[in-house]
Amino acid sequence: MADEGRPGATGGETYPDDIRYHPEHDWARVDGEEATFGVTWFAQDNLGEIVFFDPPGAGATVSSGQPYAEIESVKAVADVFAPLSGEIVAVNEALSDAPERINEDPYGEGWLVRVRLADPAELGSLLDVGAYRALLDSERGEA
Repeated sequence: MADEGRPGATGGETYPDDIRYHPEHDWARVDGEEATFGVTWFAQDNLGEIVFFDPPGAGATVSSGQPYAEIESVKAVADVFAPLSGEIVAVNEALSDAPERINEDPYGEGWLVRVRLADPAELGSLLDVGAYRALLDSERGEA
């Protein structure tokens, strides 16, 4: 993956330091008044092989901490939670034909939606890479 070797990456797990993380294992990369959302390496790894992504359409609004889409894998169907609030301005249409991109490149070609932010101050409620790694360690019983 392109992010290997960056701070926050160990072994196969990759957690870029230029994004913010939601405790439900979703991420947001903010660029001005918009943010790109996706699921973390941890989330896609736990789900296993992803076979379907069911996004809302452009124009839909999402609320921080609330589910806005579903991802189906060979193991389960999981809700995807919005890390920030706003209006969806783009959906990664390539995932309808190739949902495995979420597994292959969760922070790049596996992005899910792009959102025009309603309240950029919400970014302060998300975790940086160090805090997210600490959360993972506690969930795994390593803390």
